[in-house]
Amino acid sequence: MDPFEVRMQFLGLLRKLSATQQSIQKVVSYALKYFAKCGEDLWECIMEECQKGSINHRVNILYFLDSLCETSLLAKSHQPQPVESSSQAKQANHAFYVDYVARDLAQIVECVVPVGRQGLPNLTSTKQILQNWRTKRVIDPQKVDQVMQILTTRQSQATVASGTGSTAANKNAEPHLSRGDIVKRMEEDRERHKRLREKRWVQTQAQSSTAPGHAIAYNPYGLASFLPLSDAENAEVALDIEFENEWETTSDWNEDDVEVVMEERELCYPHLRRKGSGGMGSVDEGGGEEPMDLS
Repeated sequence: MDPFEVRMQFLGLLRKLSATQQSIQKVVSYALKYFAKCGEDLWECIMEECQKGSINHRVNILYFLDSLCETSLLAKSHQPQPVESSSQAKQANHAFYVDYVARDLAQIVECVVPVGRQGLPNLTSTKQILQNWRTKRVIDPQKVDQVMQILTTRQSQATVASGTGSTAANKNAEPHLSRGDIVKRMEEDRERHKRLREKRWVQTQAQSSTAPGHAIAYNPYGLASFLPLSDAENAEVALDIEFENEWETTSDWNEDDVEVVMEERELCYPHLRRKGSGGMGSVDEGGGEEPMDLS
């Protein structure tokens, strides 16, 4: 099959893309199959459809890119690592379409969430995808944070515009969604959010191996290593990523935590009860076990 036929068939698959996993995986498999032959052309097709498609179709493309990045990283991890430092080794260092997504991330978000009220339906889903990429370190978190700031500014601008009221010309310029389109969007959102909840677990990523004395570059590709880390391998691992996420979302120790600890303590040791309301608990006078002598 020549590149023109590959491009035309891929465009046909993209235009029939829906929120179902069967449809998404079909396009993902086709894109990876012909990446070596015409990956750049296929990426141009994705960007073209993302620019001229409907609002609902653009968010479908975004979720397709999420699955495409995940599958690309898996395919990257199964590639054999060439020993020689040649053009072949440099070509094998790519992560398929993840590099394209990272390069054109701002343009993708501009297309999926356009300026104005017409982009608001895709705002929440886009933020969820970006947060998922940042949590799993699929894309450099700094790039994701820059795009998230743009979305936050756009959301505030749209809120101010809706509060002040829009002109008749702006109302006529906004696309009108029929009842069928709204119902279809609700069903697709339900399918997408269900899939996104299943994929929110942090996947293990390997630390980047760098030589001593060299700066550690951002490297999200590869499998997790269960061997002990050497002195040079001090990059983030999956456990560090999960710890940072939990640390940022956990509140400080307070009285409610003390109450929870005391309740769980009484459930585990029914023969123990608290004396008063302020103490940390003591052994009941009528019964209870003495501390074990370990000397």
